[in-house]
Amino acid sequence: MADSDTPHPPRPVPGGLHHSVKPGTALLRLETTRLREGILDGAWWPRSHDIAAELPRLITELSRRLGPITRVGLDASAWEELPTRLVIDDRVVHLDAFPVGDDTVLITRGDRDHFSLLVVPPQATPEAARAAMAQAVRADNISAAEQILIDTGTNPAHPDPAEPGREGRPDGDSP
Repeated sequence: MADSDTPHPPRPVPGGLHHSVKPGTALLRLETTRLREGILDGAWWPRSHDIAAELPRLITELSRRLGPITRVGLDASAWEELPTRLVIDDRVVHLDAFPVGDDTVLITRGDRDHFSLLVVPPQATPEAARAAMAQAVRADNISAAEQILIDTGTNPAHPDPAEPGREGRPDGDSP
C-alpha cells in the first residue's frame, strides 16, 4: 500500500501555541491538552456579527492546525445573514444554523470529530474577552459557555445584529 493510500488519523490539538495578533483581528484559543476532557475545546472572539467576514479566518486557522473542517454549527440568533455553505480555501464548508442561544460554535473535522468553541460576543471588552477565553480553555473547566460569559462580565445577551442604533458595528458606536 502506498503511503498516500494510508489513512491518516486526525491531528491532535497542538499544545502551547501563542501568537501575537494585530488589533481588530479575531482571536482564537484552543485547549492545550490533547485529552480534550473539558466542556469546551477553545474560544473564539470574532470582531463582528458578519459570518461571511469572520468565519473564513477561523476555518483557515483551524484547518491549518487541525486538518480539514467540513461543517460548522452556529447559533442563528447571534449572526447576520447565514448562508448554508461557504467556500473557504477552495473547500466547501457546510453551515448549520439553530436558534439555540448557547454562545458556542460547533466545528466538525472529518466525519465525527467535533470541537466546541465558546463564542465571545464582538462587543466584549478586551479584558472580559481574555478572561472568558482563558476560562474556556482550562482543562478543568466545568462551566457552560453562558456561565463563563456571565462570570467574566462579558455580555451574554444575544442582541439582534440589526438592532437599531448599532449600525452594523460590533461595539454599537456610531461611525
